[in-house]
Amino acid sequence: MKQSIESFFASINGKRIALIGMGRSHIPLIPLFTKYGAKVVACDKRDEEALGEIAQKAKADGAELSLGERYLDDLDVDIALRTPGMRFYCDELNALRNKGVVISSEMEIFFDICPCKIYAVTGSDGKTTTTTVISEMLKAEGYTVHIGGNIGKPLLPEIETIKKTDVCVVELSSFQLISMRQSPDVAVVTNLAPNHLDIHKDMDEYIEAKRNIILYQNENQKAVLNYDNEITRLFDLSCKGEVVFFSRQKKLRRGAYLDGDTIMYAEDGKLFDVLDIRDIKIPGMHNVENYMTAICAVWGEVSLDSIRKVAREFGGVEHRAEFVRELDGVKYYNDSIASSPTRTASGTLSLYDFKIILIAGGYDKHLDYTELGDKICDTVKIAILMGATADKIETAIKASVKYKENNPVIFRVKNMDEAVLCARENAVAGDIVSMSPASASFDLYKDFDARGKHFKSLVNAL
Repeated sequence: MKQSIESFFASINGKRIALIGMGRSHIPLIPLFTKYGAKVVACDKRDEEALGEIAQKAKADGAELSLGERYLDDLDVDIALRTPGMRFYCDELNALRNKGVVISSEMEIFFDICPCKIYAVTGSDGKTTTTTVISEMLKAEGYTVHIGGNIGKPLLPEIETIKKTDVCVVELSSFQLISMRQSPDVAVVTNLAPNHLDIHKDMDEYIEAKRNIILYQNENQKAVLNYDNEITRLFDLSCKGEVVFFSRQKKLRRGAYLDGDTIMYAEDGKLFDVLDIRDIKIPGMHNVENYMTAICAVWGEVSLDSIRKVAREFGGVEHRAEFVRELDGVKYYNDSIASSPTRTASGTLSLYDFKIILIAGGYDKHLDYTELGDKICDTVKIAILMGATADKIETAIKASVKYKENNPVIFRVKNMDEAVLCARENAVAGDIVSMSPASASFDLYKDFDARGKHFKSLVNAL
């Protein structure tokens, strides 16, 4: 049962609360919690000098600091909120649990006290675009929408301004979901494929974390699942409420499916002609799937007119097949969000009917690149590889039965500066250059946003 906002804030008066990780989801909580009488300890492995202005702001907002390599040793607190990327079962958190400390997170508290309807989206690929499209459709219908979570900002700091008549649209990662014990009113799972196996102990843990988005729903709530993905299709067995599928491959009795160039919606024996996919402004069949997903999520709350308006007008999200510029007849695209092989394969490498120049590689999340090797051989004429996964990607390309000597041509570079110059030197008019790494960013950048912005600055400086 949900707790009221008032009772939650009353409950933290006088409590010592540790915020583990001084990132974007925790810094805004310091003034909020101290306002209601909590004693906040801001914790981070980085020292005060490395944190710079972040540490100064935390202290100015009333927090104690616990910093450095042993930042969680001898921590005397009642509640600890972990940063999403922290392993849920790590030794440090287990030690706190053994001391009786309540381990929670910003998102868990938000779900517990949010007064309005929550739409939440997870999956291996397509989360952010789907989350954004859902929010745009709801806005077009006249709702006041609060969007956040993994998509960019924490929502708990906004909780005092959220009304019962509003709606919240939240993107959730497996790191956030692993400890969730509440599910949203509308739960959306775009797809599931191996991802984040550098953090999760195995694929089963990753899947079970994702399953939490539907596991705690009741009979009055709704789950939207991908029928074409075997893992997500079987989530149906764990659902207690309404289940709606979407599919590119099968005509459904309930949900959205593709019939030629038309997205149809089936419900209670009736068929609705929803959307001509040629009216969707953002390119690619993966975005057709994103629209089918969003349509299922908002069906019954948003009119066909609003759905079609968003399709015609929404131009996409930064770092997702984002057009940067055209120079000497060569078009450059930023697809920094593609942090897994499946994301690059289903995104950038599915958009063109001719061979492109691909910039790929980055931090190794221990994923399999075998199938990507085949896809690159089909769709790439020049592969410019960098980072920790460069060896894996090159091996996958050359191991493919589709590989022929210098088809694709492979270049190895040290960093993004060299990659952009290599693309510039080898591209000819009519080419597409796409930076779609198929890897995480953490070897060279703090996140995909920093990577994408750096790529765009380099391209714009050519």
